[in-house]
Amino acid sequence: MEISISRKSHFNAAHRLNVPEWTAEQNKSFFGNCNNVNYHGHNYDLIVTVTGEIDPISGYMMDMKVLSDLIKTQIEDRFDHKNLNLDTEEFKQVNPTAENIAVVIWNLLRKHIPENNHLKITLYETERNFVEYNGK
Repeated sequence: MEISISRKSHFNAAHRLNVPEWTAEQNKSFFGNCNNVNYHGHNYDLIVTVTGEIDPISGYMMDMKVLSDLIKTQIEDRFDHKNLNLDTEEFKQVNPTAENIAVVIWNLLRKHIPENNHLKITLYETERNFVEYNGK
């Protein structure tokens, strides 16, 4: 029997959306306020969903405490209260759009989730704007 478990998390981070190869005018025109040279921040909500088979002995698909600890060490400790452009290696060369942040989070967590389990990331940049990534 396959089932999904989800853990909700939260982190605050600043970023600036900018394509270095574009002119300042192109960046401002395309990204608007998100291109602010002094950066801007979001209160990100993150939902990590893992899907797999229920273990017939323990009754768990995955221990929620293990998932919680994994999110804390791999995501919250790395990104919370950081300027993604300046303070993280992951976004030194990658534009920290919500889409790219979700992919980076997926890649960071994927190596810690058993291969036979499916992983999906849902990242809310605002209450109404969110992205989902499942590795495809």
